[in-house]
Order: sequence, then structure tokens, then C-alpha cells
Amino acid sequence: MSTTQISDFTGIITGRRSIRKYDPAVKISKEEMTQILTEATLAPSSVNMQPWRFLVIDSAEGKATLAPLARFNQTQVETSAAVIAVFGDLNNFDYAEEIYSAAVERGFMPADVKENQLARLAGHFSTLPAAANKDTVLIDSALASMQLMLVARAHGYDTNPIGGFEKDKIAEAFGMDKDRYVPVMLISIGKALEEGHESVRLPIETIAQWK
Repeated sequence: MSTTQISDFTGIITGRRSIRKYDPAVKISKEEMTQILTEATLAPSSVNMQPWRFLVIDSAEGKATLAPLARFNQTQVETSAAVIAVFGDLNNFDYAEEIYSAAVERGFMPADVKENQLARLAGHFSTLPAAANKDTVLIDSALASMQLMLVARAHGYDTNPIGGFEKDKIAEAFGMDKDRYVPVMLISIGKALEEGHESVRLPIETIAQWK
């Protein structure tokens, strides 16, 4: 990695702030949002099952549906270019064949390895406890969420991760199967209208150990 690349990335991570008030005049096109989400999906996931699912809420109707479900975050909902609801798909293994077949087609994996892997994973997922599956889905989807926020910053936008919303109601409110899609977080995105506050981090000596 070049010095310039390191410097650019350092600027992205040190410049990220949790923004609560956005310029409502700034919109994000579907094309650019698609690019942002595509880059976010380069995050890692367990056995590459990519369980994250994104619901981009950017219409007046969509925001009106979301507003009562995020009562304590109305400013973000109202002023952002969009709020992205991140869900984890508990049935993510349904896409295993598609994912692994594409890997073979692109020359990333031999066909016999694909077949062996899928057979092994089918046995694994068939006996995987529901709680363990959910834990993995939440972790993987959180990784994609963090990547999404950094990608957004690289595109010149600001974000705010939101955990305070009606998690038990949001899937059904948008016509999604609540037993399949588990809510992870909301991420507001847009252009900051007010500069975000800097915040303190614990020193490395407090949070890390070397053995």
C-alpha cells in the first residue's frame, strides 16, 4: 500500500463523525447508492454467505413509514438523503449454490472443491442452532455496516449508525418476513449540515494486551 493510499484511508477513518443533521437538499442517486452498497459488500462473512440485506429508505412515503419506528431519531430520518435499514438474512444459505457457482465460473474455485464445500456446509447449516446462526448473521452484517459507513465517507457523505428503533416492527412495516430478516441497525446517510463532534477513545494500553 502506498503512502498516499494510507494517508487517504487515515483521513477517512479520522474524519468520520456520527452526523445527526443533514442538508435535506442533497440527494444520492440510485446509481451512486448502488455503487456504495456494492463496495460495502466486499466486507468479509462466514463461509462467504453474505447475509446482509439493505433496505434503502429515501422516498417521502418510505420515510413516513419509518418515522414512527425511529421516534428518537427524527432529525436523521427527516434530513438525510436516505436511511439504510440493515437486516441479516437467517436463510442466507439459500444463496450458497449461486455464490459458489459464481466462484467456479470466475476461476476462483475448482468445481470439485465447490461440490465438497457445499456438501459439508449443507450438513453444517442443517444442524446449526438458531441462536448460533443469528449470532453469526449479526456479526457479519455489522461488518458490512461499518464498511458501508467508511465507503460512504470515501464518497463524500456522512453517516450515523442508529440502534434505537422498533426492531420488532420494522420488517413487517416494509413488507418483509420478520421471521427471516433480523434487523441489525439503521444507517442515515447524506451531507452533514453541521459538523459532528469529535469523541474520545480509550488508550490502547487499556484495551489491548500483548502476550
